[in-house]
Amino acid sequence: MPKSSQAHPQLVALIWSHYTLWDLWIDTHVTGPLKRHEDTVNQVLDTYGEPISFYKDVPHILHNIRSRSLQMEASAEQEDRKVVIAACSRTHAPDLAHQCLRLLLVPSSHEHSSPMPKPAIEFFDELEIYPGSKITHFKSLHERTGIPYADMVMQ
Repeated sequence: MPKSSQAHPQLVALIWSHYTLWDLWIDTHVTGPLKRHEDTVNQVLDTYGEPISFYKDVPHILHNIRSRSLQMEASAEQEDRKVVIAACSRTHAPDLAHQCLRLLLVPSSHEHSSPMPKPAIEFFDELEIYPGSKITHFKSLHERTGIPYADMVMQ
């Protein structure tokens, strides 16, 4: 829980490359280039046809965080209440990671007013995808967004 008086963090950083959102490491288990078969939802394939998909609950979690952000934007405290979603990864294959985020379609959510699938990258306001440390990622997010560390959550 954030230390400020708000009920939700201002920034949620998803560490998505190391078994948090899917069951692989993008820089060791995946060989590019990647491709998506037509409009297949929540799956891209690597060069050898190996599938890459989010865990089954991840699309719902992304929609849930995003819908909370939209609700907060509609409130009187727009700028102070938006939940920023960041994708963070210490991967040594940042180009492959970006390609995956662009190709991977998150299923629609009628519950959250999102009738069409959309690329995973569109759920993220900030991208910190490069080799380094999580501390560096958080410092960079803090500097760019101005959000206090106490109002950031990493998962």
